[in-house]
Amino acid sequence: MAGLECKPSANRTIPALSLHSFHQHASLAVPITFRRHSISLRASPKQYRFRHGIVPHSLVESKAAVAESRGEQLFQLQEGQSRSSHQLPSGLKIEVIEHPASSSVEEIRPPLVFLHGSYHAAWCWAVNWLPFFASQGYDCFALSFLGQGHSDIPASRIGGTLQTHARDVAHFIKSRALKAPVLVGHSFGGLIVQHYLAHVATESDEPSLDGSGGWEEPYPVLAGAILACSVPPTGNGPAVLRYLMSRPIASIKVTLSLAAKLFTSNESLCKETFFSADMSPSLVQMYQKLLAESSKVPLINLRELNASLPVSPPSKNAPPTLIIGAENDFILDMQGNEETAKAYGNNLLVLPATAHDIMLDIRWRDAAEAVHFWLKENCSHRKGQAKFQVFWSI
Repeated sequence: MAGLECKPSANRTIPALSLHSFHQHASLAVPITFRRHSISLRASPKQYRFRHGIVPHSLVESKAAVAESRGEQLFQLQEGQSRSSHQLPSGLKIEVIEHPASSSVEEIRPPLVFLHGSYHAAWCWAVNWLPFFASQGYDCFALSFLGQGHSDIPASRIGGTLQTHARDVAHFIKSRALKAPVLVGHSFGGLIVQHYLAHVATESDEPSLDGSGGWEEPYPVLAGAILACSVPPTGNGPAVLRYLMSRPIASIKVTLSLAAKLFTSNESLCKETFFSADMSPSLVQMYQKLLAESSKVPLINLRELNASLPVSPPSKNAPPTLIIGAENDFILDMQGNEETAKAYGNNLLVLPATAHDIMLDIRWRDAAEAVHFWLKENCSHRKGQAKFQVFWSI
């Protein structure tokens, strides 16, 4: 089993799963466990073996285009995608990239709502993951937080706080989701999902507007949640200290890349921070331009963030949650992923040979396929699931 590692849960506090490239191991089958469901994945690009039989699987190529026209929008929506804005109670609008399900399936699948991290915006999901999951029968929505992408900029010149960002997401879900969605958060977006999970409603609760122009807790119910390379519940502070002690040079690089934003001008540093070493220079250059233009103002006020940490534990009504870590993540170490997994059910998936931006990295499909399998096992439509009013605000 060279290149693929499955660590038995009996020998670890956290049952960790490592999935190597399916396409490089055409005859390999290995048992894995997501929560309490045993699955056997056959490493074929055509089909995978589940506990209840063989499920055919069609691969769909992404056709997203990235333009290099000076002064023009770099990212171009692909066929089936549309961009709109969702108006919040404050009057500000957030960007929404939508990709409706492009295939019909027998089971009812939940909508997916994707949340980006720092220096990213909705486009980062629309390149690969939105078309992939739309082809599997999921209605997909990628949001840009305030001050990011094409969203409005608050007067404070700060995107918001954990609380305000989570309330904005809750308002979007309440207004536009036909049924309970799965929230997918990457990096700092994962921390915002964690705040949401601490205040998620029961199916009988009815969120209401508060006096500050957002939704009060509890937030609308979810069918599931995914925390991908997420900031842990205690924040990045402990990871920074570990880097200083064990990897001082890497610590300096991360600080220069993110705090000083040198990733916007240094191609090598951008690649090391977000992507795999074997990504082509041309692709790194295109993503670097998009990243440099994604964040108009800071996503969050770090001083206010530190005062609100650690994030409260998930509520008793929190849905099934998957934690994803990347083996070659330059920003977050494995101890950070394990901290998050301990807080959310010890359900950790580790992607080998993958960098921090798992949705853009060259092995994005491996991650997407694994997520798809977990969604089918854990987030299918349940009887009595709350339905939400539809209200489109453009």
